[in-house]
Amino acid sequence: MIVIDALIALLVVLAVYAGLSVRMVQQTQLGVVFRFGRVLDRVRGPGLARIVPVADRMRRVNVQIVTMPIPAQEGITRDNVTVRVDAVVYFQVVDPVKAIINVQDYGFAMSQVAQTSLRSIIGKSELDDLLANREPINQGLELMLDSPALGWGIQIDRVEIKDVALPESMKRSMARQAEADRERRARIITADGEFQASARLSEAAKVMSATPAALQLRLLQTVVEVAAEKNSTLVLPFPVELLRFLESSTQRATAQAVEAAEVAEAIRPDGAADGRDEDRGVEQLELPQVAPTVEHPDPAAPLRVAPPHAA
Repeated sequence: MIVIDALIALLVVLAVYAGLSVRMVQQTQLGVVFRFGRVLDRVRGPGLARIVPVADRMRRVNVQIVTMPIPAQEGITRDNVTVRVDAVVYFQVVDPVKAIINVQDYGFAMSQVAQTSLRSIIGKSELDDLLANREPINQGLELMLDSPALGWGIQIDRVEIKDVALPESMKRSMARQAEADRERRARIITADGEFQASARLSEAAKVMSATPAALQLRLLQTVVEVAAEKNSTLVLPFPVELLRFLESSTQRATAQAVEAAEVAEAIRPDGAADGRDEDRGVEQLELPQVAPTVEHPDPAAPLRVAPPHAA
């Protein structure tokens, strides 16, 4: 009876010892064993891991890729624009011993380093790069995170910028800029179309000038098109040759009028001078009117009147 009790007690002790000396490690984990406070070099893999009861203590470290969002950070870009940028970091523990020994909480440490690196990369970048050319910024942010992460036994898988929040005033300015750019391109396209159309019309005019009947046929075609669209519209074709005749007649009459005016201007000063000379000659030929004088040499003598030219 005593032997049976001893065997039962031994079995119980062995069961308790086995329960205290065996630990299970998941497939996504690695085990780091501390013996009397000192870490062992050998890392326990997935499955059952045996340790020394009381003397050993094991910590499990997750080796899956961790997705850690970076809170939105506000900063001023190199071109003096205030923005709020948030990102996400993908990292994985590759050395569980360093992740436990070299840093107290590697998850919190990675979060703080990611926030400071993101603020730093914002100050070194321009707004256009943050909006349209993010790949170099992501690579630069990944390099900034790699430096401390290597000492912690962490490998950075990738870093991505998720969103860039702009002030409302900057959004309106960018909208106006985009609208002005679209309007500029629309005007350029319209001007290019008009230039090509004018070139085609010039070639068509040259062909029609060689054959005047083609212009009349084009006029009749236009009349047919107008009559087909609006039957109530009355079209009166006006000969183009008549317009040309009227234009040439007007130009010829205008040239003759200008020539006559120039001739009149050239003749007028000489005639005015001759008229003044004739008036001056007539004034010289006129004689003053002299009243007849009466001489009284002697009261007894008869009266004599002097002729006007004697005076």
